[in-house]
Amino acid sequence: MKLIVGLGNPGKEYVNTRHNVGFDFIDYYLNKKNIENSWNNKFSGSFIQTFFNGEKVIFLKPQTYMNLSGDSVYQVMNYFNISVDDLLVISDDLDLFVGNFKLKKGGSSAGHNGLKSIESVIGTSSYKRLKVGISNNKSIDTKDYVLGHFSKEDRKVLESLFSHLCSVLDDYFKLSFSDLMNKYNQKNR
Repeated sequence: MKLIVGLGNPGKEYVNTRHNVGFDFIDYYLNKKNIENSWNNKFSGSFIQTFFNGEKVIFLKPQTYMNLSGDSVYQVMNYFNISVDDLLVISDDLDLFVGNFKLKKGGSSAGHNGLKSIESVIGTSSYKRLKVGISNNKSIDTKDYVLGHFSKEDRKVLESLFSHLCSVLDDYFKLSFSDLMNKYNQKNR
């Protein structure tokens, strides 16, 4: 069983903000795969159970706000007995330009409060990540920047990236993670 977590903040005021690309990509992927968006509300989150290649997969959008995302992740992992090896977290990344992404296993939270929360609660940083670039603007306070909205141009770039990331996630269910990284990771451009 795999757990795919998209990070974001609940509430209308956060829709389409940079910090919500995890939520946005999960919605995009499920829509593209024609998986009915009938979310269950439990475990301090919204989740959908489905199957890929005969394996049960849970998609989770924590509803705890970013800083407490780990609480929801832990509850789902504990209830369904999901191993850290089967956890993939999709989050925004300030160090990657819009249109870029990086697959990574383990490492630092790089100051991302959602990742910090997950690491704190599950007790390890050695889980898989799909980091989606949101660029950075050093002239804007980081909190204001990540809670801001994408420009129309950046939103178009992001939609194109999401289309590509669907193939990445499809392959995630088929390939080893090291093969997946070798196939898709590229330099930040």
